[in-house]
Amino acid sequence: MNLENILLKDVMTRGVMTVPMDIPVRDVISLMSNQKVSGIAVTDHTGEIMGVISEMDVLKTVEDKSLLDEPAESIMNYHVQSVKPTTSLKVAAEVMMENGFHRLIVLSEPGVGASNRPIGILSASDVVRTISQSTE
Repeated sequence: MNLENILLKDVMTRGVMTVPMDIPVRDVISLMSNQKVSGIAVTDHTGEIMGVISEMDVLKTVEDKSLLDEPAESIMNYHVQSVKPTTSLKVAAEVMMENGFHRLIVLSEPGVGASNRPIGILSASDVVRTISQSTE
């Protein structure tokens, strides 16, 4: 199977868990734990993605417990790498490798409902699973 022919919309995890920027970090941690997710998108009041919180970001609270009461934006990573659902898996995997990302946020296409809103997530494990299935 050629990874150039596989589109993210066919392999991404649909739906992205999001939290507002002002939610306390302790609530984000609880949500991530309860939902068994390793990353969560942080949005503003309009639903536009502003950042991402990963498990590595949560580790900041180990040394500074005061962060638990701070808003999510205090530990989020502002650098969000996003892709469109029509991006090929090959291109997405290259972006992940080049930048050391474990996940990419998939945003809605312009002109399709609310543009640039998180509609899915592509994790490194999604890429591995797809490659595995294509070699069977």
